[in-house]
Amino acid sequence: MINLVNVNRHFKNGEETNHILKDINISIDTGEFIALMGPSGSGKSTLINILGFIDRGYTGQYLFNDENYQNVSDNKLAFVRNKTVGFVFQNFKLIQNNTIMENVSIPLLYSGMSSRERKQRVESVLRDVNIEDKKNLVPKKLSGGQQQRVAIARSIVNKPKFIIADEPTGALDSQTSKDIMDLFIRLNREQNTTMIIVTHDRKVAEQADRVIHILDGRVQREEVIE
Repeated sequence: MINLVNVNRHFKNGEETNHILKDINISIDTGEFIALMGPSGSGKSTLINILGFIDRGYTGQYLFNDENYQNVSDNKLAFVRNKTVGFVFQNFKLIQNNTIMENVSIPLLYSGMSSRERKQRVESVLRDVNIEDKKNLVPKKLSGGQQQRVAIARSIVNKPKFIIADEPTGALDSQTSKDIMDLFIRLNREQNTTMIIVTHDRKVAEQADRVIHILDGRVQREEVIE
């Protein structure tokens, strides 16, 4: 599904050029659960921005289902990104003045669905993440774990091909982290959603099928979890 071939990313800083990603070669199959690990500054964020069709200033090839989207129009890329990838962040990134229903509906606004269809789809994913009873509340009325469930619901409402979760348990206590990871595993196994999780937590990474270790902008090693 995903193939990165000799991907490099440079950033200019005044007169200097920083080489952030160096000859990255990664393949991810449909339905895989991947963990990305590496210290701060290793290039993980740059890598997931490329994987998520946000950053296309790289050299090399990024093929998604054998297609290269590096040179398509901004509108086409936005459409592909909205239909293909769901994002989950450590700080949830919910709109505080909107209800849970409204937050989760956002990716569907440009889908051409009727308001009735959108409502049915949102209620369905809220049931999937076990938070339907909170649909009319605003985020500040929810716990951190509940807000992360909302963020996950928003990420899957468009039925994406894969999810990128950037430190999704980093702000949560250990029990809530376990609950969120159980939810990711269930989505992966029951819906065959490809998962890419960035984490510093070895316990989180060990729940993946494979761990890709990034160091100084390079793939240091890959580890299959038995």
